[in-house]
Amino acid sequence: MKNHSSISILVADDDPDDRQMTKEALEENFLLNELHFVEDGQQLMDYLRKQGRFADASINAPRPGLILLDLNMPKKDGRECLKEIKSDPDLRSIPIIILTTSKAEEDIIKTYDLGVNCFVTKPVTFTELISVTRSIGQYWFEIVKLPNPNHE
Repeated sequence: MKNHSSISILVADDDPDDRQMTKEALEENFLLNELHFVEDGQQLMDYLRKQGRFADASINAPRPGLILLDLNMPKKDGRECLKEIKSDPDLRSIPIIILTTSKAEEDIIKTYDLGVNCFVTKPVTFTELISVTRSIGQYWFEIVKLPNPNHE
């Protein structure tokens, strides 16, 4: 893959096993992008707005070039976060991929209405996750042109 490792990926998922498997699947595909993780919707918004624990300048929390967002998280779910991000002029240009266990048509329609860039149902096996992350990497880092995350 082309070297797009300067684009950081932010993964918002409350499940530690899912976070670890996503990390390993991306590494398996040689996606060497800097990865950052948040565990709930409130952390996601704090990260993006440099608030709470992310207000400390010594914490490495670069603006992500891509967000992998789970829908079902505590404190603030992915739907609420998506709505906030896409309605914020400073954040709305960040591409967001829903990566969730939900297959509900209602979730698919609602997230697209809110401005999500794509909706992916989490695969059941690690092998399938490797395949999905390979496709995500090829599409988002080889085919499409992403906005420069440092355009702030």
